[in-house]
Amino acid sequence: MPRPDAGCIWTSFQSSGKRHLLLTGGRGSGKTTLRNALAARLAEGPLPGVTTWAEPGREVRLRENGSGAWAAVGVFDPGLPGPENRMRPVEKAFRTLGVPALARAGAAAGEWASVDEVGYLETTCPDYCAALLALMERKRLLAAVRKQDLSFLQALCQRPDVFCVDLDAPYGRLGCVIMASGLGKRFGGGKLLAELHGKPLLQYALDATGGLFARRVVVTRDLAAAALCQAQGVETVLHDLPSRSDTVRLGLAALTAPGEPPLAGCLFCPADQPLLRRETVASLALGAACAPGPIWRPAWQGQPGAPVLFPAWTFAELASLPEGQGGGAVVRRWPGRVRCIPAACPAELQDVDRREDLAQLERSADKYYT
Repeated sequence: MPRPDAGCIWTSFQSSGKRHLLLTGGRGSGKTTLRNALAARLAEGPLPGVTTWAEPGREVRLRENGSGAWAAVGVFDPGLPGPENRMRPVEKAFRTLGVPALARAGAAAGEWASVDEVGYLETTCPDYCAALLALMERKRLLAAVRKQDLSFLQALCQRPDVFCVDLDAPYGRLGCVIMASGLGKRFGGGKLLAELHGKPLLQYALDATGGLFARRVVVTRDLAAAALCQAQGVETVLHDLPSRSDTVRLGLAALTAPGEPPLAGCLFCPADQPLLRRETVASLALGAACAPGPIWRPAWQGQPGAPVLFPAWTFAELASLPEGQGGGAVVRRWPGRVRCIPAACPAELQDVDRREDLAQLERSADKYYT
């Protein structure tokens, strides 16, 4: 599963309403690289706070951003069990340099502070942990947190005011239903395979959602559309039921069948919205994984659109929609629980009903995507 870039993370975080932004993951997951890219969005120079780095086989150093003062907070001990955590903590260094540095970061100008990184060494000093929590009361925190089975680190990532991105599984366990059941009467038939710049409309939806979801299914009444999906190994549900509510119910049932691992949410994506960007879909998925609970959807200048990502608590309502209604009925029932990701341009949210719509989107594609 691809990892999100800094732009995707920042977009989802800004829409989440959370105060702090934390990145976690195992070794080599890219925490520090992404933290640096995000920090560059927040300030021209270094943010107030601290940075740690390892001198392999020797020590781990803690440096105060700005002043450059540093101290060894971990010393290599070959007698400790490996391969990780073979550094013996130097608690005095955390107390004499780390605690005052975090206090100064809290008193510094600006809204944000940065800590790179927080791991088992830091948790060995209660005073340092307390100083970190105090910093989070005074500043918004951008931090990299090591993925270790330690109660302080887990509590930090699970705080209700924290947007925590697990770079090992950034999108959690989400499902995706591609809604491809429309008959296309106003289009004159054959809409799903009609081409925009040489690619079928349905293929745009497949490309925008590929690789981001634990399970994905296309619900359609079109044999040719089903064949296109099956040729790419995409699961399909072929049916002849008339209502939009049938499409929602069939797709959700396919993804939540008995014996399937539970999903945290499900995206319902139209198959006729070809300029929807993969980055927008990724931002929706990341938001749902890192700030679970709300209904997530894109919007352009305050006007919401599709696709919509519903959390698991809405599944029962979606499965029992009145005939002819879609997921919009659930959205209207819970207006206060909707979070919107900004679309890159209005064309992202435009669908194709008539052939003239396709011609208009061809012009929009030339305007916004070239």
